Amino acid sequence: MGGRVNGKVAIVTGAGSVAQGIGNGKAAAVVYAREGARVVLVDLNLAAAQETKTMIDAEGGDCFALQADVSLSRDCRKVVETCLERYGRVDILHNNVGVEIPGGLKQTSEEDWDRTIAVNLKSVFLMCKNAIPCMEKQKSGAIVNISSINAIRTLPALSLAYGVSKAGINSLTREIAVEYASKGIRVNAILPGMMATPFVVKSLTEAYGGDIGDMMKRRDALCPTGKQGEGWDVAHLALFLASDEAKYITGACMIVDGGQTCRI
Repeated sequence: MGGRVNGKVAIVTGAGSVAQGIGNGKAAAVVYAREGARVVLVDLNLAAAQETKTMIDAEGGDCFALQADVSLSRDCRKVVETCLERYGRVDILHNNVGVEIPGGLKQTSEEDWDRTIAVNLKSVFLMCKNAIPCMEKQKSGAIVNISSINAIRTLPALSLAYGVSKAGINSLTREIAVEYASKGIRVNAILPGMMATPFVVKSLTEAYGGDIGDMMKRRDALCPTGKQGEGWDVAHLALFLASDEAKYITGACMIVDGGQTCRI
């Protein structure tokens, strides 16, 4: 362990992967644990969170898995209360849950809109609302919100509600960062670009069906690097933002996309 967040307690929402592989949340949880944090692994799918726990346990880390629907206020309250009961503090909040339903205005139903906003944006609001009072008492804390380049760019495959929800995360990050800067609490967002993660593979499979190998090659080609990123790329930036190395960084929206937004 490098110890960059040694002794800190991290809550990671969406800490399990939706399929085999390493997604953004799973990677972040593992990296925090490797660097000395005790980690609360939160996921709607408890089995997925347990898989992440198994990986951290094998490396000698300290963590526990917790099932919760973070689009619900009562579940967010339960997550923070359970963390405090187990570890006594909350130093890092990593908001990572998300759904993506493809389609523009015509294709997006009211139900899909409501679900996307609730899962992607309301969950961040609720988790911050429940975790920040503890951080305020501690006079310290770091929040990392996972947004998307879709918050600032329209991508080839339209996903209206997703893009709007991620833009909301950017604004929420800015507002809370300014409000709590004098309290020792930092809030930043990460905007991943094209990522080869289980979430992306699952989303593409549901949207297009069949073999998505060609689609993944096309996504690779959209990146100046010639290759999509992976969960570890997002996790390592999250680690920096959550660590004391980033003590003067708050309200930032940082892009991790291999240069893609430079040419869109």
